[in-house]
This record gives sequence, C-alpha cells and structure tokens, in this order.
Amino acid sequence: MQEFIEVYNQNREDIESFVINTLKNGGDILGDGGEEGYGHIFQAFPSVELIYITDKDYNQITPNIYRNRIEKPEMGKSRSYMSEKMHQRAENFYISSPYISTATGKTCITIMKQEGNSYVFIDFRLSTLLGRLGLVELHPSFNNLTKVFYKSAGFSLMFFAFLSIIYALSSYGYHIFVESDFTLDSLFKPIVALTLGLAIFDLSKTILEREVFFKNYSKGDEDTKVLSKFAVAIVIALSIEALMVVFKIALHDYTQMIHALYLIAGVGIIMVALALFHYFTKKVG
Repeated sequence: MQEFIEVYNQNREDIESFVINTLKNGGDILGDGGEEGYGHIFQAFPSVELIYITDKDYNQITPNIYRNRIEKPEMGKSRSYMSEKMHQRAENFYISSPYISTATGKTCITIMKQEGNSYVFIDFRLSTLLGRLGLVELHPSFNNLTKVFYKSAGFSLMFFAFLSIIYALSSYGYHIFVESDFTLDSLFKPIVALTLGLAIFDLSKTILEREVFFKNYSKGDEDTKVLSKFAVAIVIALSIEALMVVFKIALHDYTQMIHALYLIAGVGIIMVALALFHYFTKKVG
C-alpha cells in the first residue's frame, strides 16, 4: 500500500486535476434527489466509496452514503477535523492527502466541494482510483492471497514470540523454585530467550502493520529502521550468549576459550557490518 502512496504523490497534480475537472463538468451535486440522488457520482467514479454533506459549520446533515447502502447514525456529527486536512486546489474545491478512512478502513483521499452554504465530501479509494487511471495494475485475487499470507506469517511469528517469552519465564521459575539451583545458565538463558522473543515480536508487528493493517505509510528510511532494530536485537542476544560462554569456559576448561573468542569475533563482525550498512545507507540517501 505504501507504493500506492508513492505513485499518488508522483502524479498528484494530474490526478487532482482529473478528479476536480470531472466533478466540475458534472455540475452541482446538491439538489439531485436527496439521499438516493448521487448515483451519477458513483457511476462516473468507480473509485468513490462514500459521500456525505455538512452545513457551513461542518456538521453532517446527511447520512453516510455508500455505493450500496446508507448509514444514518453519522448524521449530526461534526466534521470540522476534516476541514483541517484540506488544502484548496481550485475555486470551491479542496482536497486532502491520503489517509486511512475510519468509515471504510481503506486508504483514500477526500474531495470537499463548497456549494452555497454546504460542503460536499467525497471519499475516493486510492487503490481503485490509481487503477482506473492506469497508474497501477490491480490484481485483487493476488492481493488478497498476499494479505492472507502476510497475516498468517505475522500472527505465527507473534505466537512464537510469546512461546519464547513463556519459555524464558518458566525456565527461570523452574530453576529457582523447583530445582533451587541459581546458576549463570538459569540467568542468561531466559535473557537470551526474552531478547529473541522481543526481536521476533517486533518483526511480526512490523509485517502486520505494513502489509496487513497498513498503519505505517512513512517514506524514506523506514525499511532501514526495521532491519536495524531486528539486527540490533540479534546482536544483543548473541552478545549475551557469548558472555555466558566465556563464564562457562572460565569455570570449567580454559583450553576451550578460543571458541568463545570466535563467537565474540563473529558478533564484532556483525556490528561492523551493521555500522557500514548505516553509513552507506545515509550516504546514498
């Protein structure tokens, strides 16, 4: 979905001009037969998913009018917050940036048209609008399959993250309260499991937000931040494991210390690689 935002921003001027000019050519929207009289808008724009009208104080005076249904509970609500999202594009026409609609849960843009003492709000579903204009190719079946896959993978990772946390707490409790044996293993192993659980949960949360629920639409180095957070969690887990290995070898067999050195060196290489990744990413950006 972030790609849709980028495509829209790249073609913003042309898209806004097309939509506004089409609405202008269609004449006034008010006075076309009440709640049932907006069919020509839905017919002209397959991407339109919601229409409603407010008075001059932005209090809604019509129900939410969808393509196939009408919802009256929204009447009387203040839509002044919507006016703050708008910027004027032409005389009597205002338009918003892409956002998540609370009514439909989809990414949309809103056109606000002033007619007399009323304001007409029209929500356009962004993906459908871009598809109708030939700016993106839409494959609903494949998109739905992809969404199901990401949802399954995301919640599965979240499940294993919780298992890791449960294992860490139960293992620590078993060593303390059942075996009454407090050792370095009983301390370090739960910490490693908790760190891995946190990293896995963060990864699953990111997948669900970006690919399923579309909460995050920021551009730029967002992908870099996600990778960095996950890599840092892994480095922390490996560092704790290396520290535990050093203590184990120090207590039992000094001749095996070279293996601890290999592990610590490996962690150092990962840290250097991560630092170089950040450096070159910022340099390219």
